[in-house]
Formats: sequence, C-alpha cells, structure tokens
Amino acid sequence: MIKLLTTLLCTSILATTAHAAYPDRTITLVVPYPAGGSADTLARLVAEGLTIRYDHPVVVENRGGAGGHIGADHVLKQASDGYTLMLGTIAHNGSYAMYKNLRYNPATDLVPVAMFAEAPNVLIVPDTSPFKSVQALVDDARARPGKLNYGSAGVGSGTHMAAELFKYVAQVDITPIPFRGGAPALTALLGGQVDMNFETGVTATKALDTGRVRALAVTGKERSPTFPDLPTIAEAGVPDYFMTLWYTISVAAGVPSDIQKKLNADINEVVKSPEFEKRMNALGVDTIVASQEEAIARNKMEAERWTKVIKAANIQLD
Repeated sequence: MIKLLTTLLCTSILATTAHAAYPDRTITLVVPYPAGGSADTLARLVAEGLTIRYDHPVVVENRGGAGGHIGADHVLKQASDGYTLMLGTIAHNGSYAMYKNLRYNPATDLVPVAMFAEAPNVLIVPDTSPFKSVQALVDDARARPGKLNYGSAGVGSGTHMAAELFKYVAQVDITPIPFRGGAPALTALLGGQVDMNFETGVTATKALDTGRVRALAVTGKERSPTFPDLPTIAEAGVPDYFMTLWYTISVAAGVPSDIQKKLNADINEVVKSPEFEKRMNALGVDTIVASQEEAIARNKMEAERWTKVIKAANIQLD
C-alpha cells in the first residue's frame, strides 16, 4: 500500500511539474473561419498578447467550413494537452441545436477557458440601397415576403443568428444566403449581391470605412459607444429585439484543469492591457475579464436562449 501511495504521489508531482512548465513549445490558436473576418481579427489580437507573455509563439491557424464546426472538430482530434486552442463563437457556444448530426457535442466536448469580448452586430446595407431606416426595410420585407435577402458568415454564425432573430421578432420573411465566413459575406454586400448583413462590429467598422455601405442600427440593448449615432434595432422599430455576440477561447474538455486555469489567468491579463482594450474598442468590441466559471455559465444561458429561437424558426441541418 505504501509503495502504491508513493508511486501515485510521484506521478502526481511529475504531472504537476510538467504542467507548471506550460507552455514549453508553440501553441496553435485555431480560428474556425476563413482569414479576414471578425473572429480572425480578434483571435490574432489574443494570440499577439499571449505571445508577448510566453517564451513561445501562439500562431493562428484558419480552418473554416460548416459554420465553424470543421475547425472545432479538428481541435478535438488533437492531443488534449493545451497546445491547441480555439476561438469560440455563438456557433460553438450557443446555436448548435440546429445541427442533428454534428460529429461532436459542443456542450460537453468543448469548454471555454476564457470569455474575453462581446459586441453588438450592426445592420448595414449597400450605399445604393433604398433603405435608410430599419422601419423602411421592415415595411418592404412585409410587403414582399422572401424577396429581400441577407448574407451571413455561415449557418449558425453570429451574423446568421442575428438575422434569424430579427426575422422572428419582426415577423418578416428574408432569405438567408450563407457564405464560408464573414469576409466573403462582406464582399458580397459591398458588391451589391445581397441586400443586407448583420455584421459584427469589427467587419462593420471596416465596411463603413470604405464608404460603400450604410449602417441602420445596432443589435445591442443600448447604443454602442463605437456607433453613437446609430439607434438600437429596438429603438428603430422592432421592440424586444436585442443580441450581442460573445467570444471565448476554448479547448477540448480533456485538457488538464490546471492548464485551463492558467490560460484563463493569462488571457485575462492580456485583456486587462490598456493597449489591448484600446485596439478592441476601436473595432467596436468591448473587452471582458471573466472567470472560467462565468464563461461556462454564459454559454449555458445563451444556449438555452438560442435553442428556443432555433426551434421557433425551425432551423434544422444535418
């Protein structure tokens, strides 16, 4: 018995020592969307901040497809050692109920180690659009069911869910056109191929800088400091509508708990940096310093909310 206890103690000490050295090599931060979109932009800011803290680089790897789930599936196929992280969005943290046959369970196979940012979406239209208000858009959508369309970063993405919630609350029929990420969806809007996008603050800021789009409203409960002249969608004629996106850094559930806790602490230190906050705010994004438990609780609450929307809208995918 004494020998067994000694062996177990030594094993525990060795494991703790090995984890204490974390990280001792390059970390990969998977972005489950193509380069150029909002998730990619935010991930690169986090990776930059962690690289400064660590003696080893944190590199971003884009693996888009299936609304963000191909990248998540890839992460889960890697060793559960904390060296493969993922930028988690609403697709992984809240709106996965629309899929019947995912190869993994987002609620149990992934776990957020940190929640670091949130932001409203912005309803934008091409500058050639006849719509200059949310109410004008709603009136036209009701008069011509199914004729208007919107672009999104993919089924289950934040831009998709913001639009579906809008359809549900405003009781309008607008046709979805999903793309393989936020960047191609924005390109389609700039080219006049779609009528509107519910863009993230990051991509909306970039779009507005081109002078080729018009912003109508923000999706949050309150007006955004980044877009102070824009009303909320609720103010603009669709009462009870609101949504904000929240972003996590997530890992496979099997990653040792001490590494998860270290990542939470280190990411929070990055987020507390005035320079990081300044750069995020310039993109229309608010920073969040949260415990891992708070991140897990937010995911649970949002998943319950979005499951109701998905069922009401009858969104079902294989």
